[in-house]
Amino acid sequence: MRTACREKEVNGRRYRCFFELTLQLIGGKWKPVVLYHLAQDGVLRFGELRRGLPGITERMLTRCLRELEADGLVRREVYREVPPRVEYALTDLGVSLIPILRDMRDWGARYEERTAGRAFAGEGYEPRPQSPEGCPDA
Repeated sequence: MRTACREKEVNGRRYRCFFELTLQLIGGKWKPVVLYHLAQDGVLRFGELRRGLPGITERMLTRCLRELEADGLVRREVYREVPPRVEYALTDLGVSLIPILRDMRDWGARYEERTAGRAFAGEGYEPRPQSPEGCPDA
C-alpha cells in the first residue's frame, strides 16, 4: 500500500489527494443532483430547483447552493425587482464537471438494468441515456 500523501489546503478545504478534494466539492446526496439539474436546464430559480428535487428540504438546497457558489461551481444572479428574482447557473468550472456527472448517470443506468433485471421505462421515469456510437453499453 502506498504511504499517505501530505495534507494540503485550498479555500479552507483540507485534503491529501485530488480525488478527496473532488468529493469534498461535489460529494453528498444532493450536490451532484443540483449540478446535473442546472446542466440540463441552464438557468433555474430556487423554486424551480426545489420542485425538481422531491425530498430535498429548503434548508438543504440553500446550503448546497451556497457551498457550490462559494466553491465557484454555481453562479447566483440577483435581479433587483419586486419581488426579487434570483437565478442559479453553472460557472465554466461547474460546466467542466458535466462529463463526469453524465458518466455517473450512465453507470447508474447500467447498474439499474443489471441488478433489477430490467430497466424502468415509461412515463414519469428518467429517459435512458443513449450510448455513444461504437461504445459498448457495459
